Amino acid sequence: MLSALFRKNRATTTPAPDGLAVLDAADTPDGTDAAAWAADRRETLRGLVAERGALVVRGLGLRTPADVGSVLRQVAEQPVAEREAFAARDRHADGVYTSSAWPPNQPMCMHHELSYAAECPGLMLFACLEPPAEGGATAVADATAVLHALPADLVERFAREGWLLTRAYNEGIGATLGQSFGTDDRGAVEAYCRAHAIDWSWQPDGSLRTRQRRHAVVRHPVSGLNCWFNQIAFLNEWTMAPEVREFLVEEYGPDGLPFNTRYGNGDPVPPDVVEQINKTYEALTVRRPWQRGDLMLVDNIRTAHSREAYRGPREVVVAMADPVRPGLPGPRTGREAA
Repeated sequence: MLSALFRKNRATTTPAPDGLAVLDAADTPDGTDAAAWAADRRETLRGLVAERGALVVRGLGLRTPADVGSVLRQVAEQPVAEREAFAARDRHADGVYTSSAWPPNQPMCMHHELSYAAECPGLMLFACLEPPAEGGATAVADATAVLHALPADLVERFAREGWLLTRAYNEGIGATLGQSFGTDDRGAVEAYCRAHAIDWSWQPDGSLRTRQRRHAVVRHPVSGLNCWFNQIAFLNEWTMAPEVREFLVEEYGPDGLPFNTRYGNGDPVPPDVVEQINKTYEALTVRRPWQRGDLMLVDNIRTAHSREAYRGPREVVVAMADPVRPGLPGPRTGREAA
């Protein structure tokens, strides 16, 4: 059925050598812009993302953030404004941002965008306006496959307890209050935290520390599939480069790291558990090198994504849409939880 739709819409899809589906839009008639192309194939694109979890569209010729915003408006239901960012990024338009500021020589490990927030985007768009000279792929991993590949006892505990994110907003490290909350006003920050189930405390130096407990396993709102949905490994201290962790601990203390993760009951997550999660992601990772003008659509609940280290200039625009509320932790057990 889908192949018939592709023939009708003058586009073809092929499985990439690494397993990531690629939709070829190169035969789009001259003069047809990317937004019109996406509007004509909206249901096809959304159906493929629902089926595959992620999809690369090649040949659209995206050149500017405005192009990306136009496609987003045709494909998505509603743009999502980022709140609680852990790294700085600039806003181009509603729901459209630069990539997070992150050292190019350090990878961003697998994660689901804003999985620690009470509301997160259900759909992510990534568009490559300038590919790097080397590396820099936005890789993906299926969250249901990850869930079933992880050790049963690890899944059981996180499914039962959830996970805890702790943050310390230190000057010059990570996102500022304004970048995370959209305001520097204490009253507004407190109101946001109160409305989004975040515990907060102001430190003697005026900085903010927060704690929030969230699900580690959630049921996909459309497919019903159970997904390993969190940032337990990515935002944990043991995923940091050792020299970075040592510097931050020396500078701010073990409780003053810009972010860290724990079991839902507050126990530390040991290094071997973080390593097991990252190794499982690595075993299930698929990637395609970016080409100029590429578009990637990602189901943010079903599919985790990462950013690999790179060399040379790289411009990848990120768009967020279709807000969902995975919910707050409650009683649940095992792989069939949520």
